Amino acid sequence: MFLYGGGAKHAGSDWLGFEGEDGGNSSLGCVSQRRAARKSRFLLPVPGQLPGKACGFGSLSRWNWRILSVKRAGPEEVEASVEPDQTFEVSEQEVLETKRENVKSILQAYRFTGLSGKLTSRGVCVSISTAFEGNLLDSYFVDIVIQKPLRIHHHSIPVFIPLEEISAKYLQTNIQHFLFSLCEYLNAYSGRKYQADRLQRDFAAFLAGPLQRNSLCNLLSFTYKAERSGQSFPFCARLLYKDITRTLPTDVTVTYQGMDALSTSWEEQRASHENLFCTKSLHQVFASFARREEKLDMNLVY
Repeated sequence: MFLYGGGAKHAGSDWLGFEGEDGGNSSLGCVSQRRAARKSRFLLPVPGQLPGKACGFGSLSRWNWRILSVKRAGPEEVEASVEPDQTFEVSEQEVLETKRENVKSILQAYRFTGLSGKLTSRGVCVSISTAFEGNLLDSYFVDIVIQKPLRIHHHSIPVFIPLEEISAKYLQTNIQHFLFSLCEYLNAYSGRKYQADRLQRDFAAFLAGPLQRNSLCNLLSFTYKAERSGQSFPFCARLLYKDITRTLPTDVTVTYQGMDALSTSWEEQRASHENLFCTKSLHQVFASFARREEKLDMNLVY
């Protein structure tokens, strides 16, 4: 039995280079040729094909001996002549090689999306670089042991990312989906963290107290000052990200402190703030507040 995962084909080319453990550059095309050569040793030639080394039997005399053996033996004897242990061993090796090639092909094909890796003695160490709005952020790694079954030897994934759940779901059946799903969680977390950091760093003047957030950055609460017609009122915002693969909140609540009821104009502004927080990045929302204040200041000057 021969298994082929089509890793190089899936990546778009049979000649994708990949950095090996020794730092050298190997070719998946060469690997495909070697696998095809191994496979040919167990294939009977097509009728009419000239036997010889091209058929995988090494010499004409060896081929003649095998033909005579097949002619003399019955179908049951020919089937029994195959060594089950040897066939199983080759198949097992083919499976592991296919998995290694699949991983290499995925990393090579998607190297511009933040995925990279290097072969190790155990398998492959995958590096995941996160980004948000064109800004490169944190990087994480997963050291995968390529054996049966696949397992994670070591990693730097934060404890609040559901790595065990993602592994149980995809690692054994679809390693590409495993890596993409992990990237999705990590990029979303890094994006939410980046927004919260930008708010604290660049728009601290708007905050009327500390920004409160949990480790996953999927729950943020803060009080900020809203300006209107020269008046400043405190609004309290609570942003909840139920889907932790997203960088925008799923639930937003903006309330006003101090008065039981808001005037119509302030109520409209509160509702517009809720909509902004749902559709724009956190720092982009406060950047629009800052531009509005600058425009108001210019109108007062002129």
